[in-house]
Amino acid sequence: MRLGIISALHEEQAGLVEAMRGPSRLIHGMRDYVAGQLWEIDAVCVLSRIGKVAAAMTATTLVEKFGVTHILFTGVAGAGDKTVQVGDIVVAESLVQHDMDASPLFPRFEVPLTGQTHFQPDAPLSMRLVGAAQDFLELDFLDAVGEGERRAFGLARPRVHRGLVASGDQFVNDRLRLEAMNGALPGLVAVEMEGAAVAQVCHELGVPCAVIRAISDNANENAAPDFMRFVKSIAAQYAFHITRRLCRDLKEAPLQPRSDSAGT
Repeated sequence: MRLGIISALHEEQAGLVEAMRGPSRLIHGMRDYVAGQLWEIDAVCVLSRIGKVAAAMTATTLVEKFGVTHILFTGVAGAGDKTVQVGDIVVAESLVQHDMDASPLFPRFEVPLTGQTHFQPDAPLSMRLVGAAQDFLELDFLDAVGEGERRAFGLARPRVHRGLVASGDQFVNDRLRLEAMNGALPGLVAVEMEGAAVAQVCHELGVPCAVIRAISDNANENAAPDFMRFVKSIAAQYAFHITRRLCRDLKEAPLQPRSDSAGT
C-alpha cells in the first residue's frame, strides 16, 4: 500500500510532512511531492492548490508518477445542511460536481460521456476514516484543540457525518444558493472545491479514494471572515490526528489495492 495524501492548502496539511520519516522531495508540475513513511505507512503528501482542475491533475500525478495505491483528500468545507455544524467532520459517501451542467446534451450534474453524476469513494477506506475521525473526537479532541479556539468557534460536541459532498469552482457563501443546491441535491452534507474531481480521477484510474472534510463555515454570507483562522487552528489539528489514527489502523490491518487499479 502507498497512500497519497492531498490537501488544497498548506495549513490543511500542517505537521504531516514534519512527522514523515525519511522524507524525499520532488517538484513536478509546480507541486512539491514529499514521499516517506507516515506512522509506518508508505505515503506521499502534496498540496493540490484550490479547484477541481488543480485537484484532478494532482491526483493523476500521484497515481501515474508516484504509484500510489490509495488516495486520501483532507481539508475543510462549508456545511451543506443545517444539521451539520462548524467543527463537525464529514466523510463523503458520494461526490458530485455541483457546477457541472452540459444540458440539454446531458442531464444536469452528469459528467459527459461517463454516464455518472455521482462518484463513490472506496467504502473500506472510508469506513476506516470514519473510525479514525470518531476516535479522534472521543479521545484526542480536547487535547488537540485549545479551549480558547473551541470557545471562539463554538465547538461543543463535534460529530461525524456521512453523505453527499458537492464540489465546484466557487466558494459558496450565499444562503439562497445553498438552499437551491439542497433542493437539487438531496442528502447534501458539505460543499467544497476539489473532492468530486479527485473521485472522478480515481474512478477512471481504478484507485480507491476517500474524502474527509472539517466543517469551517455554514456556506453563507458569514463564511469568509474566520476561514483562515479555522484552517490554521482547527482543521490542521483534525487532519494531523485523524491521519495518524488512520495510518496506525492501516498498519495493523492493511487494505489491498483493487484488482482494476492502475498500479496492478
